Amino acid sequence: MTAAARQRPPPGTLFLDHVSHFVADLAPAAQTLQKLGFTVTAPSAQRTQDGPAGTANICVMLESGYLEFLAPIADTPNAERLRAAMQRYCGVHLACFGTPAAAEEHARLGWHGFDPLPLVQLERPVAAAGSLQSARFGVVRLPPERMPEGRIQFVEQHTPELLWQPHLLRHANRAARLACVFVVASDPVEAAARWAQFAALLPRPAGNYVHLATARGHVLIGTAEAWSAMLGDAPAAPGLAGYALECR
Repeated sequence: MTAAARQRPPPGTLFLDHVSHFVADLAPAAQTLQKLGFTVTAPSAQRTQDGPAGTANICVMLESGYLEFLAPIADTPNAERLRAAMQRYCGVHLACFGTPAAAEEHARLGWHGFDPLPLVQLERPVAAAGSLQSARFGVVRLPPERMPEGRIQFVEQHTPELLWQPHLLRHANRAARLACVFVVASDPVEAAARWAQFAALLPRPAGNYVHLATARGHVLIGTAEAWSAMLGDAPAAPGLAGYALECR
């Protein structure tokens, strides 16, 4: 099975699909990533069913999941949300679960009181097989107050073969898999209960943290103090402190 074929979860399961850094400018981000030994995709502007999203990205594609670096490029509500998030801190602001059924996740979240926004049909141009093609995604987003730790969402990958191309998966630093996202909360138990309901996962204690496991990838929730002790620094709660990668 190809890496692309492994990115859609089987029915009834979830993956940790990607995390996103919000950045002001993609060019210096790409240069830094390349110096760190990552292979970086070309910049790509996003569109929804309503028109330009006002954002563009570059990505680091991994054998399991990927890293996104997202920048505002216009004056749209979506771009303004990025700018507002970056005023709080520079870093990771988005964690996305991969689902085989975005419409069903959207309905489930509505039943559980998360008030999801209308389902987004997102697309962006990608070079593949010698031509420019449209990568397509079904995205479930929430009002910001429902998951205050960041833009926490679901994605259904409609065209994984356009994203997980073999030449993009080879990194000089041997990075291979997105393993875990680090969540900052003032009350990790309360936050974990909410994340568990959001993603239909079972929270378990893990020392100073609360752990939730998907079928591929993990969520670890702790206080800013706990994350600062581990990482050296962390944003104030609520937020996302970072993530872990597995290497070959």
